Amino acid sequence: MNVRHIRGVGSGILAVLSLAVCSAQVLPDQPDGAAKVISLTGQVSVLKDSQPWALNVGDTIQLRQVIVSGPDGFAQFQVSDGSTFEVYPNSNVVFRKNPGNWRDLLDVLVGRVKIHIQKWGGQPNPNRVLTPTAVISVRGTTFDVSVNDDDETTVVTVEEGVVDVRHALRPGATKTLTAGESLQVYRDQPLAQSFVDKGEVARRIMHGLVQAVYTAITNPGVRVARLPGGGSTGGGLPGQTPPPPPPPGPPPPPSAPPPSGGGH
Repeated sequence: MNVRHIRGVGSGILAVLSLAVCSAQVLPDQPDGAAKVISLTGQVSVLKDSQPWALNVGDTIQLRQVIVSGPDGFAQFQVSDGSTFEVYPNSNVVFRKNPGNWRDLLDVLVGRVKIHIQKWGGQPNPNRVLTPTAVISVRGTTFDVSVNDDDETTVVTVEEGVVDVRHALRPGATKTLTAGESLQVYRDQPLAQSFVDKGEVARRIMHGLVQAVYTAITNPGVRVARLPGGGSTGGGLPGQTPPPPPPPGPPPPPSAPPPSGGGH
């Protein structure tokens, strides 16, 4: 056996070992493939027998469980391959609704989520996120998905990487989004008629900066706190700028002088 052949065999063994390591990262490191709560604020629950159970940092979400967040709820979850997803206020999300396919990560029924798909050693990590109107396929990226409660319109916004979007109800072409691009998917409109917006991410950042400046000017004594996903608040609902204090009322009228006494 010559040196070249030995080197060839060694390279093949290294390739097999690398593939095995990547596969170990893809497959869940727990039998049930749970997602772990790594950050949480406000009211976030999981449904068990149709009843909400409050979550805390360190808790796990099992397959097919529904995550529900209140008006002040925010939570970040991590799965076994290092990928994360964030659930924002007033959202309803199903974790791995289809256990037979590990690529189906989330079903977003209503509300907003932000997903970061971890790559395997720089290689793509195929995952899917589904909504009532869209199927979003990703290979390793960071993106937002919002579903409107009224008409189930889906908005997909990419911060980093590439995602493919197709209509869940109307067969047709797939649209590819790159960093900084956004797409709205309407229930009754083919995807071919949807416009790709290339400035949504920049507008979100600018909106958050404007909110922070306005709060600092109108309420100099209020500490401006950074919210997950941008924006700021000095109290009240997430993302809501508190109104300035009302002006002081007018001074009270002067009291009438006592009646003067008189002799008869």
